[in-house]
Amino acid sequence: MYRIGLTGGIGSGKSTVAQLLVAWGASVIDADALARSLTQPGGRAMPAIGQVFGSRAVQADGAMDRGYMRQQIFQDADKRRQLEQILHPLIGQAMQAAAATATGLYLVYDIPLLVESLARYRPIMDRICVVDCEETEQIARVHARSGLSVQAVTEIMSTQTSRQQRLAAADDVIFNGIGITLAMLEERVRQVHENWLQLIGQQKAQ
Repeated sequence: MYRIGLTGGIGSGKSTVAQLLVAWGASVIDADALARSLTQPGGRAMPAIGQVFGSRAVQADGAMDRGYMRQQIFQDADKRRQLEQILHPLIGQAMQAAAATATGLYLVYDIPLLVESLARYRPIMDRICVVDCEETEQIARVHARSGLSVQAVTEIMSTQTSRQQRLAAADDVIFNGIGITLAMLEERVRQVHENWLQLIGQQKAQ
């Protein structure tokens, strides 16, 4: 199955793009959703998280304390790497399982930190699509929707690769920045979707 890596910084509108692609027949594997499932009560990552980060990292219901862990990984890059070492292999296994049962027109891997792990993902993707947005607009959107402070949003963005690095890795770019309406975004996504279908047709004809 043709494989697309979909990525973009926080607040870029990547999730909206993924929803449109699903509506048009793509199968989407959401890495963030898989990570959340791994850190819910009874999640496969929770025993290791509790062991490595202590009981403070685990809520009373058995889920990961996301607020506490966010604070820890922003303050200490080593702790962020420790968490990634727990989560990434499990996410990879879950993605493989989901891909094995996908039945859409093509397969989209929705991965926020795809470019940060480009060496791992580039070989298994036919194309990489970046949803692009000005950094000032990212901050404004996330602040408005989540109530997080501008500083907190900026800290989150500091753990992600830069806009320039994402664009350098892209085969396709969907701009969703200042002045882009939902209707305009939908048209841009449709153009990319139709191009992918053409590429898939050409590949099958070879």
